[in-house]
Amino acid sequence: MTNQTILQIEGLHVSFQTYNGEVKAVRGVDLHLDKGETLAIVGESGSGKSVTAQSIVRLIPSPPGVIKSGTIRFGERDLTQVPDQEMYKIRGSEIGMIFQDPMTSLNPTMTVGRQITEGLQWHHDFGKGEALQKAVEMLRLVGIPNPERRIHQYPHQYSGGMRQRAMIAIALACNPKILIADEPTTALDVTIQAQILDLMKELQQKMETAIILITHDLGVVAEMAQRVAVMYGGKVVETGRVDDIFHRSRHPYTWGLMDSMPRLDQKREDDLIPIPGSPPDLLDPPRGCPFADRCPHAMYICHEEMPAWTEVSDSHQVSCWLEHPDAPAADRDEPAARVNIR
Repeated sequence: MTNQTILQIEGLHVSFQTYNGEVKAVRGVDLHLDKGETLAIVGESGSGKSVTAQSIVRLIPSPPGVIKSGTIRFGERDLTQVPDQEMYKIRGSEIGMIFQDPMTSLNPTMTVGRQITEGLQWHHDFGKGEALQKAVEMLRLVGIPNPERRIHQYPHQYSGGMRQRAMIAIALACNPKILIADEPTTALDVTIQAQILDLMKELQQKMETAIILITHDLGVVAEMAQRVAVMYGGKVVETGRVDDIFHRSRHPYTWGLMDSMPRLDQKREDDLIPIPGSPPDLLDPPRGCPFADRCPHAMYICHEEMPAWTEVSDSHQVSCWLEHPDAPAADRDEPAARVNIR
């Protein structure tokens, strides 16, 4: 780990035991997060984004879930190995998390103020009065009006946008080094989404918190992130800075994500180009590239072996057989010839 890297994930494998067999949800993920940056993890539902994020804070339900192998280094600690008691102290205090649906994540039987003060008293030994004052400050910081009154209200008395702001207040109350935001704006309308994103950026600058943003919304990625990891079939298939992914992407799956985005110059909804087919069955994952069955550029070897990483630049890496020197040149708009490059 470099001086700037605060989180390093290497070779992470996570599985879930089911009646039908072992679901290999995450298959060898490597990622890093630098101090103060925002890393976006994007991909379709079922690609392994949320499981990767939940593994960092050990929130994978066990059973049926298990971290089978790999390391998650946070400073000098491997989070896959620390005792549960130490993990309780790390969650909330050093790593905060904003969940996808605040209505189901907030406790409906507790006031919002109590849910904020709980973490402060647990992690920092705040007295009741001091913790309540800090909770009021946090609600004011995240833009909730009249926080002295609102702090005594229950989640059902908040609007959707206010509940998400309350979730952010809870996650940031202990000033964590890392904030994991799992689809933080999915349930909100567009206007409130923009407000929440602006709030997260503002708080990140004030508190110097690094953010892992889990999303399928590439517009949110363009607004928030400095780096992007594209996941598919439990694997990371391309990583790079935002400009690399949006303007110089090299993986056909990333091309598919970009082509399925609505653009201002499109006049009809049917101009959107969906990715044909379905994600792979992770009960029996493919031995080659997970995208091969849906890829218009797939070659024979794509189905047989997983491609190695290619360094496109210092900031941009891709795992695709099209980068092999013997592969045919790939036109993004035309399928490649089916050749064997063994």
